[in-house]
Amino acid sequence: MHKVIHSESIKAALASRGWSQEQLAAAIGESPQVVSHWLQGKHFPRPEKLLKLATTLALGFDQLVLPDANQPIIAFRKKAGANTTDKHLAKARAMAELLKPLVDYLPERRALHTSLSSASTHYVQLQNAVAQVRVKLGVGAQAVLGYELLIREFKDNDAVLVPVLWGEKQNHKNALHILLPDQRVTFVYLNLDTHLEDFKFWMAHELAHVYTPELAGSNEGEDFADAFAGALLFPQACAEVVYAQATQARGKQAVLNTLLTHAGTHAISLYTVFRQVKNFAHAKGLEPLQLSDAEIHAVRNSQRHGLVSEALFKPMPPHAEGLIAITANLFFSDFFVALKTMLVERGTGPGYVQQILDMGLQDATALHHALVGGPVH
Repeated sequence: MHKVIHSESIKAALASRGWSQEQLAAAIGESPQVVSHWLQGKHFPRPEKLLKLATTLALGFDQLVLPDANQPIIAFRKKAGANTTDKHLAKARAMAELLKPLVDYLPERRALHTSLSSASTHYVQLQNAVAQVRVKLGVGAQAVLGYELLIREFKDNDAVLVPVLWGEKQNHKNALHILLPDQRVTFVYLNLDTHLEDFKFWMAHELAHVYTPELAGSNEGEDFADAFAGALLFPQACAEVVYAQATQARGKQAVLNTLLTHAGTHAISLYTVFRQVKNFAHAKGLEPLQLSDAEIHAVRNSQRHGLVSEALFKPMPPHAEGLIAITANLFFSDFFVALKTMLVERGTGPGYVQQILDMGLQDATALHHALVGGPVH
């Protein structure tokens, strides 16, 4: 579908500044005729000009471009305190466009995907939703939800997992969700340079986006995905047990030890357990635990586990062949199998690998050589 500039938003922004179209054209370094064609829907700005429009008029991309049901949907699982800017969105959308040719090399898509009838964060409705998902996955209400079940659920819903090494602190995002509506395929980038106790939560968060594609990329979708992830990993039945044990414990340290034990058993963070117990107590009208969020975060931050990448690859950093192997064998993902076929058939160079994986050219070249020069294991 042809993308069209939201001319009314731009005209309103110009009116608020007292600008003419000619003044806008001068501000962004373009001719008045080109700007006029944009506003008439005859042409669409190149990415760099779209970004210039956004920054000049202080408009978001959603305000600049009329909704297109077929355009890629982007959702970031961001690092704490990070803000998603128009630059981040533009880069992710460029990645999405480049991924489209790769879809033809993936296995045949399934006709049916799992969807949730309710995407509410209301406690009772949320618990009902996660209970249905746990039944589908074949895991009991108090059982530990293992990585393998989550990973297979992505595959069953045509969500392609793409493990990446984006660094612990340098990158804006720790997970990126790209949905291509036309092809009904989702690419989920998972940053392996993250702490072990957080990784399962991020995966569950991304699974929520897969189940609710209509909400992906919205604030409502992010709120629901966070709520869903915590409840799925540690549902009411688990929270109820912990609450009973914690209220019998003597002293804050004993309460903390109770929470830590269950967090370790479920391979999730202390904060996830605390939050779910807190939500349970509030929903049932019970006295809250005598612990604050700040106290929980202090303990959590002082007892960080290692990174997923460090657990998977020894020594670090891994060879390209290692990343390819764990993608296929641990994450059950056909990403590199499809990528290899495409690179060989089309003669595509390492620059493509660099752009779709958002990595340095040196690493992309090594990965390209590993794919083209030998079999994918």
